Amino acid sequence: MNRKNVFFIALLMASASLPAQNGKKWTLNDCINYALDKNIQLQQNKISLLESEEDVKDAKAALFPSLSFSTGHNIVNRPYRSNSATVNGTEIISSDSKTTYNGSYSLSAQWTLWNGNRRLNSLKQQKKNREIAQLTVEETENMLKEQITQLFIQILYADESIAINKGTLEVSKATYERGKELFNEGSISKADLAQLESQVSSDQYQLVTSESTLRNYKLQLKQLLELDGTAEMELELPELSSEHVMEMLPSQIDVYQTALATRPEIQSGKLNIDNAKLNISYAKGGYMPTISLSASTSSTTNNSSQNNWAQQMKYGWNNMIGISLSIPLYDQRQNKSAVRKAKLQYSTSQLDLMNQEKELYSTIEGFYLDALNAQQQYAAAETKVKSSQTSFDMVSEQFNLGMKNTVELLTEKNNLLSAKQELLQAKYMAILNRTLLNFYADQEIKL
Repeated sequence: MNRKNVFFIALLMASASLPAQNGKKWTLNDCINYALDKNIQLQQNKISLLESEEDVKDAKAALFPSLSFSTGHNIVNRPYRSNSATVNGTEIISSDSKTTYNGSYSLSAQWTLWNGNRRLNSLKQQKKNREIAQLTVEETENMLKEQITQLFIQILYADESIAINKGTLEVSKATYERGKELFNEGSISKADLAQLESQVSSDQYQLVTSESTLRNYKLQLKQLLELDGTAEMELELPELSSEHVMEMLPSQIDVYQTALATRPEIQSGKLNIDNAKLNISYAKGGYMPTISLSASTSSTTNNSSQNNWAQQMKYGWNNMIGISLSIPLYDQRQNKSAVRKAKLQYSTSQLDLMNQEKELYSTIEGFYLDALNAQQQYAAAETKVKSSQTSFDMVSEQFNLGMKNTVELLTEKNNLLSAKQELLQAKYMAILNRTLLNFYADQEIKL
């Protein structure tokens, strides 16, 4: 494959991974899937998972013997020895030369037969650590899904808030134009006209603020997706009706029971307890004897010998096999401290799990109460918006006829704007918390 083809394929892959670059709008699922593929923190956790898999392999390899080869080569100078002799048929290496060369070759093996099951417990611990690392990846994925969902719904809120502020600004401009006509007719004072003009500026400021809030939410979303902050990103924002707001909430007890069985942070806490138990057994192994088996084969050569290299290797060849027993008698309290610390860590891991379960229940209860309150507020806000709209329409009509003053008109207008904002806030608070409740109940995130 030539360089042009490689470049073309890489370009296609890069463009396929970025919906915004080919004109496609980003949906909530697009954002979540892209973040799961590109988020730096998640990638770091996946690397830690790979490292834990290597630790498991190391622990397995520790069950088997080790084998090593060593060789040494030395140049020796003997300035005062110049004779040679043979004693009981064994040649004493010496030479007239002051400098000689000798070499050694050794193949050795070591195998720990038993050490209080510490190797087996270590292997079990590393397997638990690998499972914990996998759960950490899943926990980070869940965190990203929650954060992206929250930002996406905040963007929906900000976008609809902009629409409300634009409508309010248009009403203010139309009212100001009508005010100028009434001023020219002498129906209102210059101070009243100035108030209407000031209201236009205030509404313009609110629109700019809401647009800035939307840009800030989009920037936070880009950062979670590891996108350039200056890159164009067009979102596909669904229209959510009141039916989405008032959907029945799942039982918080059912959600909690499901979350206890499925949430990775809870499963990780349970594995930490299992690991702490294994650590106690591992620490107790320090009191046990260690039995090791060793074997080696080796030979030496020397250039001052009358035998050639092959003969020296043959006649100098020796084999060794041995077994050793090590019994700890006094270790300056190291094993006792290790066991006590392991037991304390076990108690800590149990308390950590209890705290995680408590925090999980508090989180779910918070979602439930916030969703329930938001639904009730939404129902009340709908009625308030209708009555405020009716009141504003009547006062606006009377103002145009010169029957109401500026203060009364602006008061009704602000009341209407406040009611719309309350309705909008309750709407998306209910949708967000219900969506997260369903997610903790092990359902896919969808709007």
